Amino acid sequence: MAGMTLEQLKIFLAVAQNLHFTRAAEELYITQPAVSAAIHNLEQEYGVKLFHRIGRHIEIAEAGKLLQVEAQKVLDQVSLTERGLRELNNLQRGELKLGSSLTIGNYWLPSKISEFKSQYPGIQIDCTLANAETICVGTAMGQFDLGLVEGDVKPALQNTLDYEIVASDRLQIVVGQKHPWFEWGEVDLSQLTQTPWVMRVRESGTQQRFEEALQNWGINLSELNVILVFTSGEMAKAAIENGVGATGISELMVKKEIQLGTLRAIRVIDNREGNGAMTTVVTERLALTSAERSRGSEAERSRSADYAYAEIVRPFFKIKHRQRFQTALSKVFEQMLISSVLDGSHQHLSVI
Repeated sequence: MAGMTLEQLKIFLAVAQNLHFTRAAEELYITQPAVSAAIHNLEQEYGVKLFHRIGRHIEIAEAGKLLQVEAQKVLDQVSLTERGLRELNNLQRGELKLGSSLTIGNYWLPSKISEFKSQYPGIQIDCTLANAETICVGTAMGQFDLGLVEGDVKPALQNTLDYEIVASDRLQIVVGQKHPWFEWGEVDLSQLTQTPWVMRVRESGTQQRFEEALQNWGINLSELNVILVFTSGEMAKAAIENGVGATGISELMVKKEIQLGTLRAIRVIDNREGNGAMTTVVTERLALTSAERSRGSEAERSRSADYAYAEIVRPFFKIKHRQRFQTALSKVFEQMLISSVLDGSHQHLSVI
């Protein structure tokens, strides 16, 4: 028995993915007869049908479905082994595959990648950006050496993935200049249900953390007037700048806009434990004139000590597969991230 070869597995996977012999040949830069011969030899060797020929079309058979799963595992492992061997040169060459959720990838991770590249200039870094759920699933399936997400790891993946906090971020409620809160600068919890909201999709780590905070504050999500839902924070930010709603967004994403004055972060007064007197002072404070608020009057500053402000602090998680082979590059990059935590480069997390 000759046994199957890696080349045959590559050809088979190309046919299984394209369900077309000619397109598979074009993808692999080989001839169509070479593709047909490879599939025929596999079928003859093991006495099974990998594909059903139906006219000019093909469908993958049960044996083919089994081989497709296992062949992908074999080729993935071969690829990892090749990368590991290439990295036995003091990390002068190699490839690091990262997956990152959008906020981390756009605003926090670039400086870390630049730091790593300055030490290992010959290393190629391939970073994929997607929502937190997609990155978690991709890391569990072996698509990434490391993942970085700001959302929670789903219970179904917690046995597959190791996760560790490497930084933190604050979510802020922000509004544009047209919104009445822009002049106020702060509201109490009860007022959060009295404005239109621009939200992110549920798969977003930002949205997951924001909804968790609202629920912890005793706010029923069904009571919110959600007028727009976007797949990215940039879209939500643009809508707020040009509209009348509010949104919960990473402070990293709006730092520039807040400095320029096109957006304003709104502080939320946590008066859940307050008594009647506190409620009265809140009412008086919200009745201050715009001029008093803008110049930070002595009266306002003296009253600010009476209240606690609700904050949303969320962790940034580094995730990796528990059992999958970890390349030397991945270990070095991971250690760099962990060292930044030990050096105190992020704020301590607080509980909402």
